[in-house]
Amino acid sequence: MRSYLLLSPVLLALATTPARAELPEGARAMIDAAVASGDAKKVATVVELARSTWPDEAAEIDALHAAFRTAEAERRAAAAREQEERIRTAGLFDRWSGEGELGGFQSSGNTRSVGVLASLALKRQGIDWSHAIRLRADYQRQNGSTSREAFLAAYEPRWEFDEDIFAYGLAQYERDRIQGFYSRSYLSVGLGYQVVNSSRIKLSAKAGPAYRVTHLTDDTTVSRIAGLVGLDFDWQMFDRLKLTQDVEALAETGGAATIVIDSANTTINLVTGLDLRVSDRLRSRLSYQLEYDSNPPVGALGTDTTTRASLIYGF
Repeated sequence: MRSYLLLSPVLLALATTPARAELPEGARAMIDAAVASGDAKKVATVVELARSTWPDEAAEIDALHAAFRTAEAERRAAAAREQEERIRTAGLFDRWSGEGELGGFQSSGNTRSVGVLASLALKRQGIDWSHAIRLRADYQRQNGSTSREAFLAAYEPRWEFDEDIFAYGLAQYERDRIQGFYSRSYLSVGLGYQVVNSSRIKLSAKAGPAYRVTHLTDDTTVSRIAGLVGLDFDWQMFDRLKLTQDVEALAETGGAATIVIDSANTTINLVTGLDLRVSDRLRSRLSYQLEYDSNPPVGALGTDTTTRASLIYGF
């Protein structure tokens, strides 16, 4: 009897407390519609509106929001695992992307001429490794003779072993008789660092030793140990306009420059590019290239410049 008298006030209080109302249908329908869109920002906005409209139901509204965030995190994690598995099991010829370029150029220096250019750039992005291939040809015939004939082929693998640090390898071959060599090739390995990596501005630097072999048009061959320094700068000025000023042996955005330094001859290959996006796959490009040799072959000038205008199609 004594126990019943002690518990009766508590039982009476519970009996007289109104039951918690369920979340109003309007609020639930609004939140369910936002969740169905999968847009996290939209869900957050709708949840905030629902909390201010139905403050007494804030706990249940927050529980629905928390459930959405948990489900989204699990979905993203599952998608990331699936993507990583696809990359790891991809074949040698899978996961390549690239762009083709076709246009014209005007040059000054060892030759004054206009002509045509064509290039192809390919890239394969893995988890830690990436591979880039670049091919380029400038060609012109005038009055029955070749006034410009320049070819370049380059391959660069990269190993990104840290968020901002990478190791690179580079093999490059050039042919340009007007500049005084049948072939010029070099190998380089070294380290690079991603200095800035934002949505608008990207800047990276790299450096390493190199070995260069040049076969001159007088049939002599020069082999030297050298050093390579590279910078790659991209500035997305507007949504459709990008400025590139790169000191980079392989630059997908139209800018490329390589500085190779040895005891007898320093070579600088500098390209400034301006890209205008026409559509998702098509861009127009205007670029200016300066090629400098501190010790050019006999009869050749040390500086060549080339202005190019072209269209680029990505695939």
